[in-house]
Amino acid sequence: MTTTAARPTSTGTPGYSETMPCEPESARRARLLISAALNTWGIGDLVDTATLVVSELVGNSVQHTPCRLLRVTVSRPAPHCVKIAVTDQSRTVPDMTSPADEAEEGRGLFLVDVLSVRWGYDRHGWGKTVWAELEVPTC
Repeated sequence: MTTTAARPTSTGTPGYSETMPCEPESARRARLLISAALNTWGIGDLVDTATLVVSELVGNSVQHTPCRLLRVTVSRPAPHCVKIAVTDQSRTVPDMTSPADEAEEGRGLFLVDVLSVRWGYDRHGWGKTVWAELEVPTC
């Protein structure tokens, strides 16, 4: 079951979210959600970076949690900021490691760290939300 919602944020810009299965194919759906939101907001220049970030956050949830569902949210908490979040029901928090040069995995959170202004996680009694904030380019 998939639900999509749009709710106004403090900036008056609607935030968008969608619940999807916790499986690799959901990364594509998450990228489409992010791309649609950013283009609706007129900040399509941020699409490439934002879709890479959401792919990594979804991939982290898929790979490291036993959850059936995850929720992707994109919002604008401030005019100069886009916040991308992935929520799941696992209480295991992310741990950014430094992958070896020849490693084929383990670069997801490193990429999120490099591409975002800041990132982190919020614990809930039933799980967690991992988020990243991106700076909106000025005209």
